[in-house]
Amino acid sequence: MNHIGTVQAVVTADLSDREPTAAELDAIEGEMPLIDAERELLDAQIATLDRTPSELDARRLRRARRRVLAARRALANWDGAISPEVA
Repeated sequence: MNHIGTVQAVVTADLSDREPTAAELDAIEGEMPLIDAERELLDAQIATLDRTPSELDARRLRRARRRVLAARRALANWDGAISPEVA
Protein backbone atom coordinates (compact mmCIF):
# COMPACT_ATOMS: atom_id res chain seq x y z
CA MET A 1 0.00 0.00 0.00
CA ASN A 2 1.35 3.45 -0.94
CA HIS A 3 1.26 6.24 1.59
CA ILE A 4 -0.07 9.47 0.13
CA GLY A 5 1.43 11.62 2.89
CA THR A 6 5.03 10.94 1.90
CA VAL A 7 4.34 11.79 -1.72
CA GLN A 8 2.67 15.08 -0.79
CA ALA A 9 5.45 16.10 1.58
CA VAL A 10 7.97 15.99 -1.26
CA VAL A 11 5.72 18.08 -3.52
CA THR A 12 4.95 20.81 -0.99
CA ALA A 13 8.28 21.02 0.82
CA ASP A 14 9.78 23.59 -1.58
CA LEU A 15 6.81 25.98 -1.51
CA SER A 16 6.56 26.43 2.26
CA ASP A 17 10.10 27.70 2.88
CA ARG A 18 10.67 29.58 -0.36
CA GLU A 19 11.83 33.19 -0.02
CA PRO A 20 10.63 35.88 -2.45
CA THR A 21 12.89 36.43 -5.42
CA ALA A 22 14.51 39.76 -6.20
CA ALA A 23 12.01 40.29 -9.03
CA GLU A 24 9.08 39.69 -6.68
CA LEU A 25 10.52 42.10 -4.12
CA ASP A 26 11.01 44.72 -6.86
CA ALA A 27 7.39 44.27 -7.96
CA ILE A 28 6.18 44.76 -4.39
CA GLU A 29 8.36 47.85 -4.03
CA GLY A 30 6.87 49.23 -7.25
CA GLU A 31 3.37 48.73 -5.85
CA MET A 32 4.13 50.41 -2.50
CA PRO A 33 2.67 53.82 -3.47
CA LEU A 34 -0.66 52.10 -4.20
CA ILE A 35 -0.47 50.05 -1.01
CA ASP A 36 0.24 53.19 1.03
CA ALA A 37 -2.60 55.10 -0.64
CA GLU A 38 -5.05 52.26 -0.01
CA ARG A 39 -3.94 52.11 3.63
CA GLU A 40 -4.57 55.86 4.01
CA LEU A 41 -8.04 55.45 2.50
CA LEU A 42 -8.79 52.58 4.86
CA ASP A 43 -7.61 54.67 7.83
CA ALA A 44 -9.92 57.50 6.77
CA GLN A 45 -12.85 55.12 6.36
CA ILE A 46 -12.24 53.50 9.75
CA ALA A 47 -12.11 56.91 11.42
CA THR A 48 -15.66 57.66 10.24
CA LEU A 49 -17.25 54.31 11.11
CA ASP A 50 -18.70 55.28 14.49
CA ARG A 51 -19.70 58.87 13.79
CA THR A 52 -21.18 61.10 11.12
CA PRO A 53 -18.32 62.37 8.93
CA SER A 54 -17.51 66.05 9.43
CA GLU A 55 -16.40 68.32 6.61
CA LEU A 56 -12.80 67.60 7.55
CA ASP A 57 -13.47 63.84 7.39
CA ALA A 58 -15.13 64.24 4.00
CA ARG A 59 -12.11 66.13 2.66
CA ARG A 60 -9.76 63.48 4.06
CA LEU A 61 -11.80 60.74 2.34
CA ARG A 62 -11.83 62.62 -0.98
CA ARG A 63 -8.07 63.19 -0.84
CA ALA A 64 -7.44 59.56 0.01
CA ARG A 65 -9.65 58.37 -2.87
CA ARG A 66 -7.82 60.69 -5.28
CA ARG A 67 -4.46 59.34 -4.08
CA VAL A 68 -5.62 55.77 -4.67
CA LEU A 69 -6.80 56.62 -8.18
CA ALA A 70 -3.55 58.45 -8.96
CA ALA A 71 -1.48 55.54 -7.64
CA ARG A 72 -3.51 53.07 -9.71
CA ARG A 73 -3.05 55.22 -12.80
CA ALA A 74 0.69 55.50 -12.21
CA LEU A 75 0.98 51.76 -11.67
CA ALA A 76 -1.04 51.00 -14.81
CA ASN A 77 1.23 53.27 -16.86
CA TRP A 78 4.43 52.00 -15.23
CA ASP A 79 6.79 50.25 -17.64
CA GLY A 80 8.98 48.77 -14.90
CA ALA A 81 12.09 50.79 -15.75
CA ILE A 82 11.88 53.20 -12.85
CA SER A 83 9.71 53.35 -9.75
CA PRO A 84 6.29 54.95 -10.37
CA GLU A 85 5.70 58.35 -8.84
CA VAL A 86 2.30 59.46 -7.64
CA ALA A 87 1.37 63.08 -8.22
